[in-house]
Amino acid sequence: MSKALSTNWMTGEQDQRISEAFGLERARLRNFIRRRVPDENDVEDILQDAFYELVEAYRMMKPVEQISAWLFRVVRNRITDLFRKKRPEAMPKVPATSTDDGEQLLLEDLLPSPDAGPEEVYARNVLLEELEAALDELPEEQREVFVAHELEGYSFKELAVATGVSVNTLLSRKHYAVIHLRQRLQAIHDEFMKA
Repeated sequence: MSKALSTNWMTGEQDQRISEAFGLERARLRNFIRRRVPDENDVEDILQDAFYELVEAYRMMKPVEQISAWLFRVVRNRITDLFRKKRPEAMPKVPATSTDDGEQLLLEDLLPSPDAGPEEVYARNVLLEELEAALDELPEEQREVFVAHELEGYSFKELAVATGVSVNTLLSRKHYAVIHLRQRLQAIHDEFMKA
């Protein structure tokens, strides 16, 4: 009988800790996810998955010590999983640059065609891997601004409203990101220009 009381007390305590975590961390986690995931349905799915895993951890008698840090780690992993699943989609149709004539070039236009044969597919994959590695090296704030502006097509004004960061700060972050990316990708650029 005392074992049943002890189990009920532990379950009640777990439920209370989960409820407190949900109340304290829900808004922060949602905002964190929204800054990285454009689709609101995906945001909600990731948030629900994180809290589901928290409940499961407690039910499996694996209580979490630092709930906030644990939840953010779960959310980061879910975001990574989401982008890995969506990776085969076509490149965004956002202009990457313009020609001297004012014609808009897409990132897709600047990469070797995936239909042009094995050598071009290899070159394309190498370039995309190098770009991804270079982006991963950036500080988070710089990476977020660069990706949102260059790859997702958000204007600096839209980003300023969404993040609460001034346009000048966003411009500065992107500037430093571009400098790093140019330096980091110069060797691969030179190698492809020789070939």
